Amino acid sequence: MDETSDSRDVMERGDDPSRNMVRRTVDTSAGEPAARIAEMVADIEETEPTRLSNMWECTDGVLDHLFSNPPSPEAGMKVTFSYEGYRITVEQDGTAEFVRVE
Repeated sequence: MDETSDSRDVMERGDDPSRNMVRRTVDTSAGEPAARIAEMVADIEETEPTRLSNMWECTDGVLDHLFSNPPSPEAGMKVTFSYEGYRITVEQDGTAEFVRVE
């Protein structure tokens, strides 16, 4: 399943357009989660992933480690970082939240 077209996307809009939020699910069993996140941002922005900056500079392999060697579910681990104008939070269960900050 192509995670960039996940039908479970949620878009929340408040009065302030800069506070838009999108939620998606990253397949935690698939490889290269940073690439999946970049594809999701490209989909949200309606552009090609190749037009975006390198995700490795933002996450330095942290997402790979989160999914390849996850802590116990009770840890509730989250990784939050900024990328391409979004504040992105990825939880160890694959839940990803994209909040527009620029």
